[in-house]
Amino acid sequence: MKPGYIVFLIFLSVSSGISSQEVSDWRPDNRTGVSSETGLMKSWPAKGPTMLWSNLDLPKGHSSPSFGNNQIFITGLKDGKDILIALDMEGNILWQKPMGRAWNGSNPESRATPTVQQDKVYTCSGYGDLACFNALSGELIWSYEASEKNKGTYGSWGIAESILLDGEKLYYSPGGPETMTIALNKTTGELLWRSESIDDKPGYVSPVLIDYAGIRMIINVSMDHVFAVDASNGDILWKVEHEQSSNPAMRRYDLIKCTTPLYRDGKVYVTGGYDTGGMKITMSEDGKKANVDWTDLVLDNHHGGVIEVDGYIYGSNWLNNGNGNWCCIDWDTGDKMWEEHWNCKGSIISAEGMLYIYDEKNGNVGLVKAKPDNFELVSSFKITLGDMGPFWAHPVIHNRILYIRHINALMAFDIAAR
Repeated sequence: MKPGYIVFLIFLSVSSGISSQEVSDWRPDNRTGVSSETGLMKSWPAKGPTMLWSNLDLPKGHSSPSFGNNQIFITGLKDGKDILIALDMEGNILWQKPMGRAWNGSNPESRATPTVQQDKVYTCSGYGDLACFNALSGELIWSYEASEKNKGTYGSWGIAESILLDGEKLYYSPGGPETMTIALNKTTGELLWRSESIDDKPGYVSPVLIDYAGIRMIINVSMDHVFAVDASNGDILWKVEHEQSSNPAMRRYDLIKCTTPLYRDGKVYVTGGYDTGGMKITMSEDGKKANVDWTDLVLDNHHGGVIEVDGYIYGSNWLNNGNGNWCCIDWDTGDKMWEEHWNCKGSIISAEGMLYIYDEKNGNVGLVKAKPDNFELVSSFKITLGDMGPFWAHPVIHNRILYIRHINALMAFDIAAR
């Protein structure tokens, strides 16, 4: 072998060893929705970036893909079960395994993104059944009916929480009269601790893990509260009530509450849709109290997520279930910077100072400059594959490839700069 090629192989081996320790899960990096990927196109061809491959034979669902061991993992609904599917990097199905009971009420399609670390995949079904699988073989390692065994409660659309890993622990929030959040040993599925109850249903939120005031804490959202849990022992550190909807007609409904919180410098931003608006919370110096800094009714996000880039928050708002605008507000003050109508509300991620937005009604994908001055659309194209239904899955960028899911379809687009 040539010396240069040997060096390249060593580099690949080292890189693989490093990446095997990382977690791939909901809205990377660290659930912020802001990707660390570089070397991406800053504009697309008129018909969109090149599609590398598509798979139209997936069980139906709205989860995003996650990655590990040179594989792609996604979930779907089949015969009343939520299914974990492993694909190779060309989109071919390697194996499919039942992972738990699917939600059997409104919108039953699977929605929780798998969490991958090394050779393990962790899943959560629509009824709160947790499972751990061998990523290579699909063998079930352990399972735990977490909501049922902890007297958990459900909203009108079941459970949509993607598993959060932390060292040897994983976290899940069944809610209900006995506990809000639990910790399991990720290797065995053994229960390690249960927090006290805050007498609330779980939201449809995948929480974030932060370090503040010397405390490792889980920040999560239930139907009626934003709350923080001490990750070491399950103590509830603080809770703050959501604002009531400003629309009296909406107050009688079981609302969504499914937007992952944003965190920065001891402050937390949450938003809820249905005219509940958003709010920024500041934690006390010891991390055991929290107060509302400001509220806003502009960025009233439904379920497409929000991101923070350079001190500004971007996302789409809820005007009604079939419509919404794209917005930018100031992180420090909550002031509106701009609000623009583009097709419909939808999901959002970011990379290299660009916003990737995915309209939930018609499947338009847009590339927008992340700036507070105005909404500047650079490029767009339309997703035409997949069964009838909303475009709810959040986009993902992995190794300069943009992955888009629509119901039964997963597509991979080359967005590497040339």
